[in-house]
Amino acid sequence: MRLLMLLIIVIPALEIGVLIFSGRTIGAIPTILLIILTGVLGAWLAKQQGLETLRNAQQQMQFGQIPGAAIIDGLCILVGGLLLLTPGFITDTTGFLLLIPFTRNKIKPLLLKFIKNMIDKNQITIIR
Repeated sequence: MRLLMLLIIVIPALEIGVLIFSGRTIGAIPTILLIILTGVLGAWLAKQQGLETLRNAQQQMQFGQIPGAAIIDGLCILVGGLLLLTPGFITDTTGFLLLIPFTRNKIKPLLLKFIKNMIDKNQITIIR
């Protein structure tokens, strides 16, 4: 809970600082256009990656497999897409890292370890 509160306060403050720095460095109009460009590019990339992940999950289910990796990919794509729709360069960078398959594959083991720790601490309950 403390980490969440810290993120809610620190991330927007850092984003504002980076946006002000960018506005002073490259100008206000290029900064605004860059924010719009990353939002549009992120929405397109999220759609492409999401459809590919959906196809992979469907194929796995057709062969009787549990689409565990596809579900984690879908979660990363959802969060990455949401981060890209929020204005700011820090969230955009994080969003792109979650959307690009190469970097997403590096992040997934960390995410799985985090989820496993939450399950072990009974912070997440799995009902079967």
